[in-house]
Amino acid sequence: MALSSKRSWIDELLAWPGVTRHPHRFGGIELRFDGREIGHLHGERLADLLFPKPVRDRLLAEGRAKPHHIVPDSGWVSFYIDSEEDIVQAVELFRLKYDLMTAKRNERSAGEET
Repeated sequence: MALSSKRSWIDELLAWPGVTRHPHRFGGIELRFDGREIGHLHGERLADLLFPKPVRDRLLAEGRAKPHHIVPDSGWVSFYIDSEEDIVQAVELFRLKYDLMTAKRNERSAGEET
C-alpha cells in the first residue's frame, strides 16, 4: 500500500467534525474526538480501536475485526490493513466508533439541558 493511500484515508478521518491527530503513547498515530481516543495506528498496517464489549463481540463474530493483538479478551480490536479494500473497512470501523462517540456526547448534552 502506498503511503499516499494512508495519508488520504487519514485525511478523510480528520475531515470529520472534531477529529484530531496526535502521537500515540506506544508509537504511531492516535485519532481523537472530543479529547478521547477513537483509535490508533501502528505503522501503515495495524489499527486498534476500543469498543463496548457487545459491539466488539459482534465485530469479531462478523469477521470485521480480530481480537486485539495484546489484550484479546478486552474491548479492543485489531484490524490489519493489507490491501486497498482493507482501507475501506478500516474507515468503516473508525466511523462506527466515531458515531458511537458522537451519540454518547449528544446524550450527555441532552441530559445537561433538562
